[in-house]
Amino acid sequence: MAEENPELQKLREQIDAIDQSLQELLNQRASVAQAVAEVKLAEVKAEGAAGDQRALDEQVQFYRPEREAQVLRKVIERNTGPMPADKMAWIFREIMSACLALEKPMQVAYLGPAGTFTQEATLKHFGHGVISQPASTIDAVFRQVESGESHFGVVPVENSTEGMVNHTLDNFLNSPLKISGEVELPIHLHLLVKPGTRPESVKQICAHQQALAQCREWLSRHWPNTETIAVSSNGEAARRASTEMGVAAIAGDIAANTYELARLADNIEDIASNTTRFLVIGRDTVKPSGNDKTSIIISTRNEPGALFRLLEPFHREGIMLTRIDTRPSRTENWAYVFFIEFEGHQEDAVIRRILAELQERSLMLKILGSYPRAVC
Repeated sequence: MAEENPELQKLREQIDAIDQSLQELLNQRASVAQAVAEVKLAEVKAEGAAGDQRALDEQVQFYRPEREAQVLRKVIERNTGPMPADKMAWIFREIMSACLALEKPMQVAYLGPAGTFTQEATLKHFGHGVISQPASTIDAVFRQVESGESHFGVVPVENSTEGMVNHTLDNFLNSPLKISGEVELPIHLHLLVKPGTRPESVKQICAHQQALAQCREWLSRHWPNTETIAVSSNGEAARRASTEMGVAAIAGDIAANTYELARLADNIEDIASNTTRFLVIGRDTVKPSGNDKTSIIISTRNEPGALFRLLEPFHREGIMLTRIDTRPSRTENWAYVFFIEFEGHQEDAVIRRILAELQERSLMLKILGSYPRAVC
């Protein structure tokens, strides 16, 4: 056997030394994270909290969305390469997730079953250190967080090509939950089948209705005579494809891996830049991170100029609106509520002025939450 290149051996020794240093530093970070948890718990006890350890843990805010966003932004800002900033942020997200699990393992509900893009968004935002819990419907995600069964939930709210997810918006009308964060996830869809399935044996293609819409043109060109069936989620479509003969699914990488499916075609979405936005929902308000959004629900009288009067304060104060949508009111026929999203935090002085003015001009104003903008 030929002798190894001395230069290559030297580089490998450097990598081994760096790995050892990284491991030592990661354990130091984990120790500090544990110390942070102890300080938080001591503060709660000092305030007179009582109960067993589990009850005390529930009163401690171990996860701080604004702090996590600030850390990730610093990671991106100071990154000098050659590793891309988004990959570096992903690594730090997993480090923070593992450290947080030492403080307090979190349970996060998401729209299931396993293999959905919502699960992928959950892992992107929280890392793999959380306990992810699939829920059968968006309503069920809200219920699990409201009841305290889960600390947070993740639900889809908007797709860049197909618009808003109305079911999510409707749940906010009556829910006491707050928006704690947002996740933006590029969506790449594949045509998946059970390994060994021949294309000519496919009789049905299943997917969530949004996924079917996002692949409408591709399906029309390549599978014009095949029945398409809308199901509750792409994860459910993948599950069916893994167990039923003649069924193909439209879903993403996580579904393909979860259900061990083969690909008949890759990246079949009609628009390559297709992106879905998800919201993180929780029970607590979030402090300013320095780069935030605020979402509100507001209703007004059905009269000329009503919408203009709601939007005018934003224009006057120079606040950028990032989203506005309408939903039918559940209390009055032909009346509507507006979902408005804008830059800034509700604790900012200018945002406080706008909200106070809107309170006077509206029939109902509900602040859904201020939360950090998606970092990457």
